[in-house]
Amino acid sequence: MPIDPYVLLLLGTVGLAALLPARGTGADIASGASTAAIALLFFLYGARLSTREALDGLKHWRLHVTVLACTFVVFPALGLAARGFVPVLLTDPLYQGLLFLTLVPSTVQSSIAFTSIARGNVPAAICAGSFSSLVGIVVTPLLAATLLGNGGGGFSGGPVTRIVLQLLVPFVAGQLLRRWIGGFVTRHRKVLGLVDRGSILLVVYTAFSEGVVQGIWHRVSPARLGGLLAVEAVLLAVMLLLTWYGARALGFGREDRIVIQFAGSKKSLAAGLPMASVLFGAQASLAVLPLMLFHQMQLMVCAVIARRRSHDPVGEITAPDRAGRSRTGAGTGTRSG
Repeated sequence: MPIDPYVLLLLGTVGLAALLPARGTGADIASGASTAAIALLFFLYGARLSTREALDGLKHWRLHVTVLACTFVVFPALGLAARGFVPVLLTDPLYQGLLFLTLVPSTVQSSIAFTSIARGNVPAAICAGSFSSLVGIVVTPLLAATLLGNGGGGFSGGPVTRIVLQLLVPFVAGQLLRRWIGGFVTRHRKVLGLVDRGSILLVVYTAFSEGVVQGIWHRVSPARLGGLLAVEAVLLAVMLLLTWYGARALGFGREDRIVIQFAGSKKSLAAGLPMASVLFGAQASLAVLPLMLFHQMQLMVCAVIARRRSHDPVGEITAPDRAGRSRTGAGTGTRSG
């Protein structure tokens, strides 16, 4: 049962915001720095995405369409269905955060890591995570505007301009400049990764500071947190089952089913936090709480599943592909098992 060290840093940042929230001029400085950090994050996302890798990944289009459908269709549908838990288990603000959770893109790094442990199709996992992140930059704000509306903790049509300026423009700029800075970004990936994580910590500190100053946390009781965890556990279990058995029904082999399960059932904390800051403003601290809890839950559960999958006998699970050929653990041609 792994505890992600970065989640501990996030929790420490939340604790710091609770004890020493930014106020007055300090809050203005933190807000400006957070805005710049978000723009930098999406600029780096654009600079890292290899257009060639994306085009090569399109060859496995059925898998990618399935992952995208799980991420941006099935997940939001379950999020809308969770409205029935209000007000018995969830308050309306917590539900809005839960619904936002279902709209963010899939993870990249952890999906790849778990796919590798489980002996799945790692190249497909890389492409699936990259596509989900790319599509999410556009689709997540659009879905939020459609499904959350004015009830989404203060989100309305006004932030559309901010979304374009803080998310899309830096991303496009990174893509355009990739020709000249792509090598630098690749060579210094570890250092820039620290910049990524530091920027997200700054975003979390700013969001939770605003929440503390405005007294938002007085509205969340331990019983409500317990209810939120229970709902998220059910949500994760449903998605894990749907992605695994649904992929088998669609004719995918074992390696591809592993990719679909891990990439299609997970949500990205790194992508969701800055988006929530832009979309929800002062209400972002409550909006990101469900995502932070779900992130740790999915890591713990998927780690157990990946270890169990790693012990599957080669060829234990077979399924016909669309051409009617038998596909086993080595059937994708990308790994030998």
